[in-house]
Amino acid sequence: MFKKILVANRGEIARRIMYTCREMGVATVAVYSDVDRNAVHVLEADQAVHLGNAEPAESYLNIDKIIAAAKETRAEAIHPGYGFLAENANFAERCEQNGLIFIGPPAPVIRELGDKTVARQTMIKNGVLVIPGMTRPESDPETIAREADGLGYPVLIKAAAGGGGKGMRVVQTHAEIREACLSAASEAASAFGNGSIYLEKYLARPRHIEFQILADRYGNVVHLLERECSIQRRHQKIIEETPSPAMTPELRERMGKAAVAAARASGYVNAGTVEFLLDRDGSFYFLEVNTRLQVEHPITEMVTGIDIVRHQLSIAAGDPLNLVQEEIRGRGHAIECRIYAEDPEQGFYPSPGKITYMKEPSGPGIRNDCGVYAGFQVPVEYDPILSKLIAHAENRDAAIQRMIQALQAYVILGIRTGIPFLIDVLRSEAFVTGETFTDFLISHFVDWKPERTAADMACIAYIIDDLAGQKKTKVSSAGAGEILSPWHSLGNWRR
Repeated sequence: MFKKILVANRGEIARRIMYTCREMGVATVAVYSDVDRNAVHVLEADQAVHLGNAEPAESYLNIDKIIAAAKETRAEAIHPGYGFLAENANFAERCEQNGLIFIGPPAPVIRELGDKTVARQTMIKNGVLVIPGMTRPESDPETIAREADGLGYPVLIKAAAGGGGKGMRVVQTHAEIREACLSAASEAASAFGNGSIYLEKYLARPRHIEFQILADRYGNVVHLLERECSIQRRHQKIIEETPSPAMTPELRERMGKAAVAAARASGYVNAGTVEFLLDRDGSFYFLEVNTRLQVEHPITEMVTGIDIVRHQLSIAAGDPLNLVQEEIRGRGHAIECRIYAEDPEQGFYPSPGKITYMKEPSGPGIRNDCGVYAGFQVPVEYDPILSKLIAHAENRDAAIQRMIQALQAYVILGIRTGIPFLIDVLRSEAFVTGETFTDFLISHFVDWKPERTAADMACIAYIIDDLAGQKKTKVSSAGAGEILSPWHSLGNWRR
């Protein structure tokens, strides 16, 4: 096993990786930008190396600086987390060239699966059913328009490299194609350094189902059951759960075998996720492979009891996988809610700023993978995720109620978060009955506003009146040079 690894990431995922490292007796090195100088992952690491200014290209995306930091601190391996360089084949290649172990799949596998069109070709060759669409990237809007006309609308334009909903556009008519192509390509180029795009048929109201896989270098591959990730905003997941409400033992077996087949077809090694779209008629189609640890991995860990990060490190160190498919079982139900610094009332617009107060939830079955603290300044430069809240219980109904209670107890002041929105989604009849699909939020919550009861308004009015009264008292009752006391400023009180 490694003696020291560098975690090439920030926030809650850097902390999550470091937690398992500490359990395994592995020392950790953090990297950070100017705005993350006082970030919690920096404070908790055994060592920390400053990368540069807040611009990602000068810090978390700067391969040269990260490699130099690893060599300077004598780290043996690098864990990329997710986002930033996690799916960058060049980074994995550079690690190998510099005698560092990249904790993830080999560079050729990342390169092949990172290009969604190449991945589609690989799956087609190996008999895995894919969504109808293009098998090569394209930059010409006119060519894409002809393909779309042949497929029939609606269609989905996607980035050939990367994921996370960036570079994706749903197109309803021929007239929308050109603008959608240009904006998708621009966003993809900015997010991934690659503006290549391609086209798929858009499926109406499918479920987004993914299977967690683990594979070692000796040909052993298993899946750790499925996760449903259908609750999404702007093609990015905000609520995930396992098991899926739509899953049957027979469907799980078929999809699990397809996931393992996809991993074997690509020569996969380490942890990854095979994603599918499940149609309303029970048909499922290969979507993509994410060649990294997923944001939603904790719910799989909760139901299976398997530490995925621990297995990542062991596989990277050359150990054989010690899991047998027939022995992997899920117990209970787990739900994850992503807590973002954003305003759901304003189209989920980012809400950076200083966290003035924070109280994390706790209790049986509650896990909170958090990367911030009271007093931390949430930067505008990076993804606004603050934490991942996970609730595990005996069944789905109990998990929903446990999650709602945990969200109600989660206090974050100074910035806006999606907590009230998440509570309303979990309480909705459609979610409770398991009727979830990828455009769930557009169908049910497009004009969402938080419910403000008379009691809420009374509390707000009281606070405003109290604050106004304090200011007025200070002005009227304190003369020049007079020392104010609580008796002057507290206002009305009762013994």
